[in-house]
Amino acid sequence: MNSNTEGMLSNPSQWKRPEDILKMQRLKRKQRALQDRINNQSKGDGGGGGGGGGAKPNQSSAGSDDPLANRFEANPKRKNPFSRAVDPAAKRQKEAHTTSQLEDVGDSTIFELLNKPQPAGVVPNLEAPSTTPAAIETRFQQYHCPVEQYLPAEPEEEQCKASKFAPIHWSIKSKLRIICRTPIPGTNLKTNQEASGLTSFVRCIDSKESSTGMDISPGARFYQATLYWQHPYLPWFTLFPRNSRNNNTQAPLVDESIRNVLAKEWIISFRNLFQLVRARQCPYFYLCANSFTVLFRAAGIGGRVETHALLTPTTRGMRAALKQEEIEFTMPLKKGATTQTQDQHNRSSESGIGNSSFSNSSEEQSQTAPNEELANDRSLEGEQQDGEEDEDDDDMDGEQWLESMGVDAAEIRKISDVHRRKQQKRECGSDYSDQSLVLIEGPECQAFFNFLLNAKSTIAKVGRLAGIPPTLLAPVSFAGATLRTLQTRSSKIQMDGQQYHSTELQGVVLPHILPYVTDLLCESKDNYSVTMATVPSTAALCAASQKLISDADKENDASALAGPVFGKENLSDCGLNKRIVENMCRATKDSVFDTERLLYSQEAGGFTWS
Repeated sequence: MNSNTEGMLSNPSQWKRPEDILKMQRLKRKQRALQDRINNQSKGDGGGGGGGGGAKPNQSSAGSDDPLANRFEANPKRKNPFSRAVDPAAKRQKEAHTTSQLEDVGDSTIFELLNKPQPAGVVPNLEAPSTTPAAIETRFQQYHCPVEQYLPAEPEEEQCKASKFAPIHWSIKSKLRIICRTPIPGTNLKTNQEASGLTSFVRCIDSKESSTGMDISPGARFYQATLYWQHPYLPWFTLFPRNSRNNNTQAPLVDESIRNVLAKEWIISFRNLFQLVRARQCPYFYLCANSFTVLFRAAGIGGRVETHALLTPTTRGMRAALKQEEIEFTMPLKKGATTQTQDQHNRSSESGIGNSSFSNSSEEQSQTAPNEELANDRSLEGEQQDGEEDEDDDDMDGEQWLESMGVDAAEIRKISDVHRRKQQKRECGSDYSDQSLVLIEGPECQAFFNFLLNAKSTIAKVGRLAGIPPTLLAPVSFAGATLRTLQTRSSKIQMDGQQYHSTELQGVVLPHILPYVTDLLCESKDNYSVTMATVPSTAALCAASQKLISDADKENDASALAGPVFGKENLSDCGLNKRIVENMCRATKDSVFDTERLLYSQEAGGFTWS
C-alpha cells in the first residue's frame, strides 16, 4: 500500500459515501457539458475553419472521456420527422398580414353601416299577439325547454302568517335568550321589584290587572316570570335533567333511612299535586324520573275535555305492565296504526308480558313459572319476570289446529317461538323513541297515578341518583315544594355592525314562562327575537300535542276537543293569568309548536317562528 491509502484507512473521516461519489460524477458531467457548450458558441462566433478544426480535438477528447454524457448533453435536439418544414419568419409575416387585413375590413364595414342612409317614413306593420303572455311563455317552454316539461312541480312554500299569540311549547327548555335593541329589565333589580315579583308569583296575583299597592314595574314582572316550584330539591344534585354530568360519583351517598324519608315526602307532594290538577287548580306538572318523563295536564288544556297524561319514552315491558293493571292507553305518534288498532294490539299482544322493574306486588302474585321466551328477554328488558300468563285464545286455537293436522309437538313449539320472536321484535322497534309515547286519559289517569306510586322503578335503585325520587316541576305551589328561580344574565352583543342587548335565562324553562316573558316584552318592544334550547327527552311531548290537535281537526271530532272558553272558565283559579290560560286552551294549528326561534314584529302584526 502507498502512503495515501494507509492514511485513508487510518482516518475514517476521509472515507466517502456512495452518495458523495454520485454527486461528484454529476458535477463533472455538468462541467463537461458546460465546457462543450462554450466551445460550440466560440465555434459559431469564429466562423473559420481553423477555429472549427481546433475545436474538434477538444470535443473528441471530451467525448472519449465520457461518451455517454456527450451523447445526450452535447448533441442538439432531434428533429421531428413528421413536422412540416415551414419557415418561422414567413409564418409570422403571413399572420401579421392577415391581421392587418381583417382590421381594415372591419373598419370599412363599420363606416359603411354608419354612412348608409335610412329609409324615411317606413313604419313596420306589426300586429299584437292574440295570446296572453302566459300562453307565449308556455309555448316558448314547449318548443325551447322540453326538459322542464318532465320536471316535477316545486311545491309552493306557505307564507308564514303572523300570529297574535306566541305558541305553547310543552317540551321543557334548558335555555332561553332574548335579543332586542333596548335594555331588558332582567338583572340589577331593586329591593321593591324583587319583593313584589316574588309576592305576586307566590300569591298568584296578576300584577297587570290587580289594584294592589305592589310594584308593577317591568323589572318586578320579569322577575315573576322566572320562578317555578320543584320537589325534591337537593343542592348537591342536579335533579333536572336527571342525566347531568354534575351528578358525579363523589357526591355523598343516600343511606336507607334518608331514602325512606325522601320517598315518604315525595308521595305526599305527588298526591297533593295530582289532586290540584284534577281539581283544575293547577294547569299542568311534570314528573321527571331517570328513564321516563310524565306530563299531567288538567281538563281543558290543549283542548282535551278530560284530565290526561303523556308518558315518554316507554318500553314493551312498561306497556305490558300498564296493561296488566288494566290501564288503557293510546300511542298517537306511532306510525301506521290508528287508535282502535293500537287498543286491540295492546290488549292482545302485551297482556301476558311484563317487566319486573315496572311491576308491583299485586302482579307478582299472579305470575307463574318462566318459560324459554323470557330467557331471551334479559338483554332487551334488563330483568326477567318471575312468570308469564297463559297464551291467548288465538295462539291456543292455532296450536290445536296444527295438532289436528298431525304436526309434531316439537315443530309446533319451534313455530311458536319464531312467531313470538318476530312479534317481540316488531313491538320493541319503537322502544325509547318518540313513537313510544303513551297517552292516558280520563279515569285511567287515577289508575296510572296509583301505578306510579307502587311501581318499583319510579325511584331508581342504582346509579348516581339511587334512592332519590323523581323530580316534580309545577307553575303553582304544592305541599313540600321549593321555590326556584332561573339564572339570569344580561350582556351586549354586536350583530351586523349594530349593538343589541341580550338576556339569557338558564335552568328549567317551563311552558308558562315564555308567554309571561313575551306578554311583558310586547308592551314596550317593537321588535325582538327569542331563541330556545329543548331538552331532548321531552321533545316528544310537544309533538304529541300537535298530533292530537291535528287528528281531532281531521276527524272533526268536536267531543274530543273543548273550546278555549270552556277551559278558560274552568281554569280561572289555576294560578296563571287569563291570557296564558286562554293560550294554553287553544286547539289550533298554530297554538302548539316546538319552536327554536321566535320573532316578534309589531309591523308584521305578531309572532313568527321556525
